[in-house]
Amino acid sequence: MKALLQRVSQARVEIDGQVVGAIDLGLLLLLCAEHGDDAAIAQRMLDKILKLRIFSDDAGKMNRSLQDVAGGLLVVSQFTLAADVRGGNRPSFTQAAPPAEGRRLYDDFLERARAAHPKVESGVFGADMQVHLVNQGPVTIPIQMSA
Repeated sequence: MKALLQRVSQARVEIDGQVVGAIDLGLLLLLCAEHGDDAAIAQRMLDKILKLRIFSDDAGKMNRSLQDVAGGLLVVSQFTLAADVRGGNRPSFTQAAPPAEGRRLYDDFLERARAAHPKVESGVFGADMQVHLVNQGPVTIPIQMSA
């Protein structure tokens, strides 16, 4: 499972001009399920994200987690994180989970996130979405979990 985290002061997802998910201070999480991913990997990914100390403390050091700052989590499915560009100019997405499996893992991740954190918003799996964000810092962190 791959993720790209962006620390944001605000973020939202729109579909056809309608906001489907929005947060203020928190994390925008672009999430990609790959072949071989399962619920255990999703849980490890979620645990890491919720506890990752990337928000500033009173001294200005990155020492506080999403939970510490009571921030929002906006989760957006992003199969293109599985892009392989080694063999030419057109990306290959063969490492991405097939759509049905990707949807199942994405939905499972959201269910786990909502059970563990009070403020979780999301995009819509497979939809054509417009993602708006104000990256704070900027802080952008890639994460990869595998079996």
